Amino acid sequence: MEPVILSKTQARKIILNAAGLARRAQFGTGIEAVYRLIDHLGFVQLDTNYVVERAHHHVMAARIPDYQTEWLGQLCEDGSIFEYFASDAGYFPMRDFRFSLPVKRAFKTQRPPLTPAETNLLKQVLDRAEREEALMVGDFENDRVEASSGWWDWRPAKVALERLYLDGELMINRTKSFQKVYVLPVNTVPSETDLTMPGDVEYARFVIRRTLGALGIAYAKEIAWRARRVKGNLVKKELEHMARSGEIKTVTVEDLKGPLYMLPDQEIHPEISGEVFILSPFDILNVFRHRLKDFFHFDYQIECFVPAPKRQYGYFSLPVLAGETFIARMDAKADRKQKVLIVHNLHFEPVDLDEATIEKLAQSLRAFIRFNQCNDIVFKKSNNQVWLETIIESLSGRF
Repeated sequence: MEPVILSKTQARKIILNAAGLARRAQFGTGIEAVYRLIDHLGFVQLDTNYVVERAHHHVMAARIPDYQTEWLGQLCEDGSIFEYFASDAGYFPMRDFRFSLPVKRAFKTQRPPLTPAETNLLKQVLDRAEREEALMVGDFENDRVEASSGWWDWRPAKVALERLYLDGELMINRTKSFQKVYVLPVNTVPSETDLTMPGDVEYARFVIRRTLGALGIAYAKEIAWRARRVKGNLVKKELEHMARSGEIKTVTVEDLKGPLYMLPDQEIHPEISGEVFILSPFDILNVFRHRLKDFFHFDYQIECFVPAPKRQYGYFSLPVLAGETFIARMDAKADRKQKVLIVHNLHFEPVDLDEATIEKLAQSLRAFIRFNQCNDIVFKKSNNQVWLETIIESLSGRF
């Protein structure tokens, strides 16, 4: 089949529409919109970093104006979504539960064989979970024999709980303070849920369709990334088969080396509102650095993983998107005791901005302040004092 030929602008619009960023409230409002968004994306990455509100909540709040952080927990409790792994930890629609089974099998079979002592510990912990129905790490006495050697040197009981979770023997719910509660799947997964293990081809095709639905346009390496936990998966092989058969379309984008792919029913000319979004570093739009460079000419890296002397923009810099253009990055921290959002650096990209866009940024900042349960904002640094003063004036007394 002949490839679909797109300009960069067309490609960006398709990507933004697929990501749910064509306009505010693209999936509606209320808790129903949260489910619709997760069901559309197929996976929303979870992250524990609490410099500003956690990434999974941030993803929701950027798209759903009335978002409440307790809604994710409610959807987990009623069996609409569940927490597990794809490329990383995150939330999935429960209707996709069976496609988590190959990942669980991979965790169980791809690690080194367990010692008799480890096997015995897993059995003891699982037996206790069956008796008590819900367990937390704090329910176990400190069973460490040797002193901790670092951050990831977990005590044996925690290792056992995590292994049982990764293997699919336990699942995770969360307390209001985001602590893990380990529970049996039978007490979490609705009885009508399909538990059939998918075959290798079926799993690969599921990953391809799900990933393209969320990314809009993608390279093979991005599609395969979601299945990276399953060694020897057939994603790239099936991608070629589906492209040849016309089940997915190949795409040519100006100045980019392909192949690129998209779903055949993907909307080609979506409308983009021009609204301003303050995004999480772990937003689906931002997780592939090369993708931002190729399509958006935006060289972005989350710098919390970069040694402090080498950081250019700040520890936890948030991308700021206006329409189809990244206009800034904002290194921010929520001081929850003082209820102040501290912006250590508001760095504007070398793009022209009009007064309307600056005002939209101010409106998004106002919403972001409230979302982080703050009452005020303090700016420490910016590379454009004129635009910064305009924003401060717009925000003055309006929280």
